[in-house]
Amino acid sequence: MKGQNRTKGTEELLQWHSAFYAGIQIELEAEARYLQFENEHMLSSKPMQLDVLIIKKSKYRQIKKNIGRIFRTYNIVEYKSPKDYLSIDDFYKVYGYACFYKSDTGKADEIKSEEVTISFVCRREPRKLMTYLEEQGRSIRKAESGIYYISDALFQIQLIVQKQLTKEDNLWLKSLTDDLSNRQDTERLLRIYKKHERDSLYQAIMNVIVRANEERFKVNNMCEALDEILEYHFKGKLEAGFQQGREEGMKVGLEEGRAEGRAEGRAEGRAEGRTQSLLSQIAKKIAKGKSVNQIVEELEESEDIILPLYNQLLTEGQ
Repeated sequence: MKGQNRTKGTEELLQWHSAFYAGIQIELEAEARYLQFENEHMLSSKPMQLDVLIIKKSKYRQIKKNIGRIFRTYNIVEYKSPKDYLSIDDFYKVYGYACFYKSDTGKADEIKSEEVTISFVCRREPRKLMTYLEEQGRSIRKAESGIYYISDALFQIQLIVQKQLTKEDNLWLKSLTDDLSNRQDTERLLRIYKKHERDSLYQAIMNVIVRANEERFKVNNMCEALDEILEYHFKGKLEAGFQQGREEGMKVGLEEGRAEGRAEGRAEGRAEGRTQSLLSQIAKKIAKGKSVNQIVEELEESEDIILPLYNQLLTEGQ
């Protein structure tokens, strides 16, 4: 995988929204006990959903973290991945979602408009949208580096520009990109990650960061650290799955009788052993950036066998 030459298929494999959901929780982790996070909150039975909904457990609790100072009780967050752009229509779409969320309750005005906020998060400054909003009479005030407040009569609105955030205050959201360039920042990410490598939130965001910037990690001679991160994650999943399978196999054997259990156990063990061996080999090749076609060729197996295992590892690695 090369930084600027990824295929569309590879780009889709990068779980940017899942990583963002992990990243915003990391950024707010010091005050997470006061917040409730919901990923892809469904607005109704129709195909409308919010990227992230953050609900303050107490409306009177003031969030101190810079990206959360604007928060009221109900906080809607719209995130755009590095290759996406925050457009004028995106603004109105999410604004409409906020109105729908406010109105979709059991009784009239149950959710007060002043208790709803909207946060737009994007990689680069959306100049066209900002110019349009100013022409429409809305003022845009820079609260601090990377954070802008947009005046509105109905909701509190903020714009978070990841590229402008400081590494001191928002290292993880700033680093959720496919154009990492600063070696010191990359090393700092690795140092912090190593302290939290068993935390699923840190695993989710770091997995996407290293995959999106694999060539830069290699250029900076960080291949060993990169392999450790990816292989550790997959290895943990494999070992957990193997242990679970073994325990389930033992239960089946006991229930169906010792003789039948031994026969089935041997057959299942051989099949499971082959599957685990393939999973291990595929995981190592994924960690090295191999595509599914390359893996099929190198392992000399059919795509029908490799593809389900490859997709399983990617899903479990999220």
